[in-house]
Parts: sequence; structure tokens; C-alpha cells
Amino acid sequence: MNRAFYNFAFYLLLPIIVLRLLWRALFLPAPAYAKRWGERLGFVEHALEGRTEQRWIWVHAASVGESVAISPLVLKLRKERPEWGIVVTTMTPTGSERVEELFGHDVCHVYAPYDYAGAVKRFLKSFRPALVILVETELWPNLVYYSKKSGAKVMVANARLSEKSYRGYEKFAALGKPMLQQIDCIAAQAENDAARFRRLGVSDAVIRVSGSIKFDIAIPDSLALDAAAMASRIEGKRPVWIAASTREGEDEKVLTALKLVQRHVPDVLLVLVPRHPERFNSAEKLCEKHQLRVVRRSSEQNVDVLTPVFLGDSMGELLVYYSLAQVAFVGGSLVNTGCHNVLEPAAMGLPVLTGPSQFNFQTICEQLAEYGALSKVADESALADVLVKLFQDQARLDQMGEAGRLAVIANRGALQRIYALVTGYLPPVKD
Repeated sequence: MNRAFYNFAFYLLLPIIVLRLLWRALFLPAPAYAKRWGERLGFVEHALEGRTEQRWIWVHAASVGESVAISPLVLKLRKERPEWGIVVTTMTPTGSERVEELFGHDVCHVYAPYDYAGAVKRFLKSFRPALVILVETELWPNLVYYSKKSGAKVMVANARLSEKSYRGYEKFAALGKPMLQQIDCIAAQAENDAARFRRLGVSDAVIRVSGSIKFDIAIPDSLALDAAAMASRIEGKRPVWIAASTREGEDEKVLTALKLVQRHVPDVLLVLVPRHPERFNSAEKLCEKHQLRVVRRSSEQNVDVLTPVFLGDSMGELLVYYSLAQVAFVGGSLVNTGCHNVLEPAAMGLPVLTGPSQFNFQTICEQLAEYGALSKVADESALADVLVKLFQDQARLDQMGEAGRLAVIANRGALQRIYALVTGYLPPVKD
């Protein structure tokens, strides 16, 4: 009855969801939201045209962060188990773009079906996956139910469950508990994530603590050349910090922090990289409102010594932007959106700063803090204070950066553990 009510509610909300897509396409503006609606409704037969794979693994990653996180596993499966086709689904256009950049035609990519019965069943009928891998927290009642009903195994890889998410599932236990009991394996990032799943009634037999696959980050060989090309646009030798993956309402706070830092470090440069491309223009206008000169990455201009902001208005180049900086602030944390990937700057030897909102990366932030690689700041004023102290103390800056590198190295290995779990669920492919 609970899932029936859920289905009824989803059908009632579907027109509102479609209107929201139109709104995002017209007013953000993000025109990609007005395209490929059929995929969101489960009409995905076109994606199979020209493909020869007969058996499929379905990997569902919500957006950019989850796509990047699961990419080492997808690449390993394609290399070592090429007899299996992999369909990777996302919910957002930016996630779609990132999947295409990461894998090209080597995987099949479509948008994930909305979680109502018709869309999910149409998707499953087209691909008939033997295994469904949900990344991190992408748990949807109909997706799990109909995947199991179709005969697929269901696994949650790199699973995390913050205290906030736990309270949400607990509130809707009548719907969430039956869904969780249908999952074959939950590969949790850490013991505290596993403990929260247990509190929701998940059996110990289902849970494995594998660590976070995000620690298995690989720095591409091409990064040095790309970084050198980008750095050549910055004139003079300047202290540089990056505000990466900032969210709406956060750029204002970051620019306030920049002005406070300038009082003590007048030649400081901020590399500002908004999370979503539809906010690149608004970020530029905000800089102008604050009377801060800004150069966009997409322009042909160099960043002269009088320009305090370099705006990273491109996708897929975050590691290059990190290479320009000596200190990294990771966004989504001075507003209540739970923070973004703190391991990328740590792996590159940068001190990591975040705001108080860390629920998406709670365990990893705590691990980095224990190593001395991450500092949490309460607000923009505190962010400025820490930045000034680091720029004035090179030994401390180097110490934090090295601690981050060591933390990443010490916690690697989740990729191989999750890969072993995945292959254990794959039946042999018949000739």
C-alpha cells in the first residue's frame, strides 16, 4: 500500500516535474533540460541502436560527482570484463556531459527514468540488466523494486548515509525499509555509514565496509601540460586560492572573504569555479557588483596583476584549476548543500577548507581533519582569517598539503574491494 501511494503521488507530481524542467531550460538558462525527455520517461530503445552488447550492467550516478566517483570502477569493468555492456544513467545535463567526457562511446549513456512504474519498467525491458549498481545514495523505491522483480541483483556502491539522510529514511520507514530489504549488497564507505544502515533494519549479511572509492583518485598524465598552459595566462607570481564547486548564495560569501583577505594579502588571486554552468554569467555580474575585476577562462585575456578574480567558466577542468592554487576552499559548504569532493584538492597536496555543511562528505571530511589536512570554518570571515594565516605561514601550508596527500594514499583500496563484490554478482555470459 505504501508503494502504491508513492506511485500515485509521483504521477500527480509528474506535470510539476516537467514544468520544472521547462523553467530550468528557459530561466536559468539551461537549455539541455528541454531535451531528451523521452529518456526520462523510460523510452531508451534508440540508445541500443548500433550496439552489440547482449548483457548489461546498469550504473546509476545522479550527477557529476557520482559519475566521477564511480568512473574507476566502470573503466576497470570495461577493461577486465569487456563481455558486459554498461549503461550509465544520470539525472542532470552536467552529469550527462561528464559521462560522455569520461567514457565516450565505450559505455551506453541515457538519462535515468523517473521513478514511476511505467518509466522504470520500460527502461528495464530495453536493457534487461543482470546487475544494478546505485552510486552513493541514489535509492529509489520503484527502481529497486522493479529491478529485483526483473531478476537483477541490486547493489549500492560507495554507499554513504549521513545522519540527516538517516533521519529522512527513518521518517518514511514504511516505504524505505521494504526497499532497503530488497538490496543485495551495500558497500558502505565507512563504519558509521554501515551503522546507520543497520539502524534502519538492514541485515549485517548485506553490508560490507569497503571504504570510499573516491580515495582511489588518479591524477591524469596530461594534467601537468594542461595546468602549465592555464598558468601561463596568470601574470606575476601571486598567492592563489580556489573556491571550487560553489553553489547559489555562496559566491557572495566567497567574494566577501576575498575582500577581507586583500586587506592583508593585496595581490591575492581567487579562482572562482561555480558548480553549475548556468551560474557562470551571474558569478561574473556579482564580481562586477563588488567592483572586482574578473577574467573568464573562456576569454582570450590574460589575468594581469590588477585582476583579483579568475572565473573558471568551463566543465571538466576542475583539476586544472586546482593546479593553479596553493589553498582550496570546497563549495557547497557555506550554504546548506552538504559540501562537494574534498579529496581532489587533498590528493593534489592542497590544504582543504570547508564551511560547516559537510553531510555529503561527513566521514571523509572527518578523516582529512584527523590527518590535519582540512579545516572547517564557520563563515566567510573565518574563511578569510584561515586563508591569511596560511598565506603568511608557508610551513603550515605545506604541512596541511602533505597531510592530505598522505590521507589519500593511506585510504586507497576501495576500488579493488568493490570490484570484487561486483564481479561476484555477475553470472557467466553464455556464448
